[in-house]
Amino acid sequence: MKKFLFNRYDKETLKKRVEMDTRERRVISFYRYVKLEDPIQFRDKLYDAFEDLGILGRIYLAKEGINAQFSIPIENYEKLRTTVDSIPELNKIYFNDAVEDKKESFIKLAIKVRKKIVADGLDDSKFDPSDVGTHLTPLEFHDALSEPGVVVVDLRNNYESEVGHFENAILPDVGTFREELPLVEDLLKDNKDKKILLYCTGGIRCEKASAYLKYKGFSKVHQLRGGIINYAKAVQDAGIPSKFKGKNFVFDDRLGERVTDDILSVCYTCGKPSDRHTNCANLGCHVLIIQCEDCGKELLGCCSEECKNIILLPEDMQKNLRKENIKNKKYPTHHLTRKLVGK
Repeated sequence: MKKFLFNRYDKETLKKRVEMDTRERRVISFYRYVKLEDPIQFRDKLYDAFEDLGILGRIYLAKEGINAQFSIPIENYEKLRTTVDSIPELNKIYFNDAVEDKKESFIKLAIKVRKKIVADGLDDSKFDPSDVGTHLTPLEFHDALSEPGVVVVDLRNNYESEVGHFENAILPDVGTFREELPLVEDLLKDNKDKKILLYCTGGIRCEKASAYLKYKGFSKVHQLRGGIINYAKAVQDAGIPSKFKGKNFVFDDRLGERVTDDILSVCYTCGKPSDRHTNCANLGCHVLIIQCEDCGKELLGCCSEECKNIILLPEDMQKNLRKENIKNKKYPTHHLTRKLVGK
């Protein structure tokens, strides 16, 4: 029987299949910078193996390596370890288990080949991406945060760091990792001899960033192994207070894992405390915002009255409007700002 290496079902069908599956699932992420001679061939083999294990998630491949976030039935966890270790490029790769396991995290398996596993905008031929900073375990990182004179840098996007971050961290106000590296270099230009502590969600952005900063002359670059995901589990297991406050933004349908009860951000619509991320229900907008439950109900899941009025139109009119806007490159005016209200 012919196997399909892609999803063949619509979103609603996929959601129902996940809901009907009674098995408990675990959310896992892993990455590795490793040379893949033929990413397309690698993708096909990986899809075949992962589909058999019931894996749902998002995996990016490139000639430089792999970046994966997915969920798997817990009963197949050990089989996954065996399968991954049988692949030379992935042997003994570190599994980063999520703080929260939710079935709805992913609804399908997608493995995509890209130019890079993380869009960093760097020319890797100019420096050695493997010459990375010193990896610190979560508890080592926890202790290092208290050392005098250390500089802590959040390597995530602004919409990630605003709902949760380490105490006293530098939070670059940018929307992409590509924009972040030159800004971080500039922000740290007077701290080249200080101890630099880097962190991100799962660790992958720190790998490239630490190598880049070392190339730029920073002598004491350290990074959190396994990122916030690993840190949150480690301090929880150790029974010590977390120095990361708030929520850890994640790139799946959950949009966040709560680490502490602190609410660090506000609803973009009304300005009240909230760290609930959601996408605007108007598919022609779909902007990611922070919005409280009350505003979400009032605006029918939209970011503004403008978008609310659009989703009240008949579906065919909405589709025609989206096509017209795309054709004329016209977008809602509130896309020009990250927040709809000040903070």
